[in-house]
Amino acid sequence: MEVTSTTKFVRISPKKARDVAREIQGLPVSNALDILTFTPKKAAMLIGKTLKTAIADAENNFSLDTGSLTIKKAVIGAGPTLRRHMPRAKGSAGAILKRSSHISITLVGAPPEKKKRAPKKAAENADKAPETAAAAE
Repeated sequence: MEVTSTTKFVRISPKKARDVAREIQGLPVSNALDILTFTPKKAAMLIGKTLKTAIADAENNFSLDTGSLTIKKAVIGAGPTLRRHMPRAKGSAGAILKRSSHISITLVGAPPEKKKRAPKKAAENADKAPETAAAAE
């Protein structure tokens, strides 16, 4: 089962965030959280928040075991760009681009196994079979 969590309009450039996202792709969730915790970048904190949201969704909404979750995809897309201008020499202006990102993380995990019980009739018949054989002799 796949669980996707998305954070939109994050104020960091996609290029900076993709460096961190590539590090955690394909890892188990516990290892990815450890890497993000000790990575000293703003993108690591933002991706970590999105990852924790995806884990909580998988656990609460889909009843998946968090120990078996792995990161299938960590995608950083470009969001809208804020365009600003800085005054330059001789009356001109230089463009300043303030980029934003959309962070999307997809987790994959196996659904929890249900315990199978033997049917009552089969269990009762198995118990009675030795008694009837002993009584016949």
